[in-house]
Amino acid sequence: MTPQLDAQLQTKLKQCIELAEQAFSRTFPAPSLSYNVRGKAAGKAYLQLNQVRLNPTLLAENPQAFVDEVLPHEVAHLITHQVYGRVKPHGIEWQTVMSQVFGLAPQTTHSFSTQSVQGKTFAYQCQCSEHALSVRRHNRVMRNQTRYNCITCKQALTFTGVQLS
Repeated sequence: MTPQLDAQLQTKLKQCIELAEQAFSRTFPAPSLSYNVRGKAAGKAYLQLNQVRLNPTLLAENPQAFVDEVLPHEVAHLITHQVYGRVKPHGIEWQTVMSQVFGLAPQTTHSFSTQSVQGKTFAYQCQCSEHALSVRRHNRVMRNQTRYNCITCKQALTFTGVQLS
């Protein structure tokens, strides 16, 4: 994380709050911003904490998209929660904040490559195809805590003995 990128994100955060304050004719507390999300998620909004957390690896790989899209997406969750209370995460209220307040398309997921943040995966087989299970799911199967079925053929997935990545 460069100081310049952090400054860009802080500026964008302030702009989002200002737009929301103009749109709703009220003030909003400034959310805190941190860089500690792991896995494939680009960012997360913690509604009760008024906090936005971003994935530092995906941020480094897609800095402009984070400034332009990811940060406003997460701030929209905070604004939606503060204005409307408990609603669907990507429901009409959130979509309204995204489109009418921030002027952005309300995209619910990112399309970044997650190759660099993808953990170990393990090969499982059913009757119709091969599946890649995360290390967490694989460990649950190995501990006999759960079993997974294919959504197509409904057959139980069985471990092939191969670690994919």
